[in-house]
Amino acid sequence: MFHLLRLLLGSLIRLLYSRRDLILENLALRRQLAVFKSKNRKPRLTTPDKLFWVWVRRFWAGWNKALLVVTLETVVRWHRAGFRLYWTWLSRHQVRLGRKRMSKEVRDLIFHMVAENPTWGAPRIHGELQMLGFEISERTVSRWARCCHSPKLRSALPTVAYSY
Repeated sequence: MFHLLRLLLGSLIRLLYSRRDLILENLALRRQLAVFKSKNRKPRLTTPDKLFWVWVRRFWAGWNKALLVVTLETVVRWHRAGFRLYWTWLSRHQVRLGRKRMSKEVRDLIFHMVAENPTWGAPRIHGELQMLGFEISERTVSRWARCCHSPKLRSALPTVAYSY
């Protein structure tokens, strides 16, 4: 009698579930059954099994009710491990953005132009550098020219003669 009552109550509850939830629950239970049917005494979860549970956790709210093989914490740990693996891979294969670093030769040239020609501004120095064949932006020239006005930096300039 108790079994019949439990079966009827379970059937009524299942009628209230959405079709998607029932399909996902059935899929989860079948996956666990396949693990239990393996020939090993202790059921081993393979990488596809782990990926399946991480996927189910993401797309189904009632995933934890169908768990028999693993615990909730285990699935969450797999999910976090997957994110760690993804971000580790992504950081190793990252392309550098932005401009290339400016060489010391170009910086020294800017410093000398500013020191020898105090009336020249960044646009003039930028034009001179472009005529010499250096690809550099005017804003970068103005930043380095501002640095050159400090007395500490002026005394540290090398005494190399440039022909321009």
